[in-house]
Amino acid sequence: MTTATLEPNNIDTGFNQDTFNTYVMNTYGRFPITIEKGLGCKLWDTDGKEYLDFVAGIATCTLGHGHPALVEAVTQQIQKLHHVSNLYYTREQGELAKWIVEHSCADKVFFCNSGAEANEAAIKLVRKYAHTVLEFLEQPVILTAKSSFHGRTLATVTATGQPKYQKDFEPLVPGFEYVPYNDITAIEEAITNIDEGDRRVAAILIEPLQGEGGVIPGDLDYFLRLRKICDDTGILLVFDEVQTGVGRTGKMWGHENLGIEPDIFTSAKGLAGGIPIGAMMCKSSCDVFQPGTHASTFGGNPFACSAGLAVLQTIEKENILQNVQARGEQLRTKLRSIAIKYPHIFKEVRGWGLINGIEIKADVELTSSDIVKKAMDNGLLLAPAGPKVLRFVPPLIVSAEEIDRASEILETTIASLIS
Repeated sequence: MTTATLEPNNIDTGFNQDTFNTYVMNTYGRFPITIEKGLGCKLWDTDGKEYLDFVAGIATCTLGHGHPALVEAVTQQIQKLHHVSNLYYTREQGELAKWIVEHSCADKVFFCNSGAEANEAAIKLVRKYAHTVLEFLEQPVILTAKSSFHGRTLATVTATGQPKYQKDFEPLVPGFEYVPYNDITAIEEAITNIDEGDRRVAAILIEPLQGEGGVIPGDLDYFLRLRKICDDTGILLVFDEVQTGVGRTGKMWGHENLGIEPDIFTSAKGLAGGIPIGAMMCKSSCDVFQPGTHASTFGGNPFACSAGLAVLQTIEKENILQNVQARGEQLRTKLRSIAIKYPHIFKEVRGWGLINGIEIKADVELTSSDIVKKAMDNGLLLAPAGPKVLRFVPPLIVSAEEIDRASEILETTIASLIS
């Protein structure tokens, strides 16, 4: 696979991490390296050290770094037209929406800038649908899963079924209840209990695979029954595909692994390969937005949409989904071998495509962050998915050789940590 030429950056700006911390709010637990450039599945820091990137901007750099298709698309677009108001039509937004609709179960698309915004749009669409179509006079309720993650805005952090993200942000947005993931009995009981009171369940918002919650795939039977419950009751089924969409799981959309279609689903991270974009898709049956009911200044601008279209067309043209499936199976095989070699350390390997996790046993003092830090020292970038799960989300173009190399570094890292 060809890649763009990377020119060296020899400009000394006097930047350092202390300067950064002086001016940037302390909202992230950053690792003490400064990334300067990238190419393919590799990154380099300001000291010239090379890293194999199995974080990909947290499942975002779909085509890796410096992919020629993305470079060409954004270079041409910035020279032509990068932004105008949504008061006007733009070809780029229409073409991206058309591609998504033709390659999904959706009929309509709304564009925004991030996953949180896409989920906010879905929440608003559900509430408007509940009030105008279902005619709920009382408060509509959205059920979400415990250990889920839906964003950092006030509504999406409320939807997120993890109290640690909600701490100190009360009062939270009303209208959400939480149930265990992959537990159909809990869903049925929640619907019955809520519908007997003053509130009604309007939607179920759920991830086909929980990413931040520990890389936990959805159970096939659970989701089939979930779809039937929604069909029987009129409840909307909403999938958060911010992390699982755009080929990450080996299918274009994560829910395709489950054999069912949602009424609404969202996407963001991988959609434009690292250029900020978000999208909320829905079927025409629940397309109740009208002019003035929702909007986004930057959403769907020509620059972001040209990037998104380049990413999606490249996935299709270069048969990248086949690579995701093959490399994902290769990675899981490697991780299982490591788990077998260290049965006192690891509990389980799980995932779809190129979103995978290896879980550390609860009684082991070692944490995912311990492994991430040591692997970084050894030239491999990984991300935790909670304190006991190590997450692997490389670019979708990752090679067999890079999978082998990452596995070797991981095994060396584990050996050094327990020696």
